[in-house]
Amino acid sequence: MIEVEHLSKNYGSTPGIQDISFNVEPGEIMGFLGPNGAGKTTTMRILAGYLPATTGTARIAGYDVHEKSLLVRQRIGYLPETPPLYPEMTVEGFLYFVSSVKGVSAGDRAAAVKRAIERCNLQEKRKVLIRKLSKGFRQRVGIAQAIVHDPPVIILDEPTVGLDPRQIIDVRNLIKSLAGSHTIILSTHILPEVSMTCDRVTIINRGKVIVTNTPDSLEASLAGGVGYEIEIEGEATEAIEQLKLLLSVRGVEVASPGANARSVIKVSSEPGTEPGRDIVQVLVNMGIGVYEMRRTRATLEDVFLVTTEEKLAPSVPISENNLEQTSIPEDKSITETEET
Repeated sequence: MIEVEHLSKNYGSTPGIQDISFNVEPGEIMGFLGPNGAGKTTTMRILAGYLPATTGTARIAGYDVHEKSLLVRQRIGYLPETPPLYPEMTVEGFLYFVSSVKGVSAGDRAAAVKRAIERCNLQEKRKVLIRKLSKGFRQRVGIAQAIVHDPPVIILDEPTVGLDPRQIIDVRNLIKSLAGSHTIILSTHILPEVSMTCDRVTIINRGKVIVTNTPDSLEASLAGGVGYEIEIEGEATEAIEQLKLLLSVRGVEVASPGANARSVIKVSSEPGTEPGRDIVQVLVNMGIGVYEMRRTRATLEDVFLVTTEEKLAPSVPISENNLEQTSIPEDKSITETEET
């Protein structure tokens, strides 16, 4: 549905994006991630027909973005980082105006506006002037204008900016409900949202695509083996030495000195092993009390931090075809914990 091939954009002598290539399959939600200034907004503006590319091609629904710009615009819904709103119009009046501009027939506009208002939970604000809305509700109106004409492709640039936790959940559920019948590019800095929402992730840094894969595959590539954090009784030196003797254990270190004569140790295991049972057995045999044991795993945030460090970023994109050949350096310092 979305095909980007060797896309570049220069601002004078300054490159915005460089030789970017990726595809988004029909019905897929792709998370588009990167640090500020990495080139995400530039890429999305090119796809939306707002900016011309310097070189390369981009196609949406089979139409070239540059050569068939009008046809492409009819088939996309775009929410830029700052929602394009008219503050002196009511929510309903604005959406009627947008639907007419986007080519919705007069007979279908009422149903299209009603559907967009309901999807974005704007029923109570439909007659309110946009200038009187909170930032969160303005963001919802921005999403509504992007989907009012029911486009096959939706491009969302930071759709949850300014929303409270309840509204973020509502937007997440809305985006997930659009999957399948719509192809979506989602740019956000709320990485847990990407893990819970997106089928695929593309990370861009300094104008170049660094990583493209599923969230689970990216997290697994960084995780290596299973890890554990264990809070034990007393000082950790002797326990560390004994745990290092386990064949399935890759490394053991003190995470932090615990309170009340306790210590917290971190254990990393060899890939494909889960030595939790053996770890507990060793500690029990030593007569060491175990207060808490948590399993740890890498998160998408870990992947983002590692891949966007300039010294670690690989020079070629990581895809499903070359993920096994291109290793992401391990970083055990930042993990998400789960109770075991």
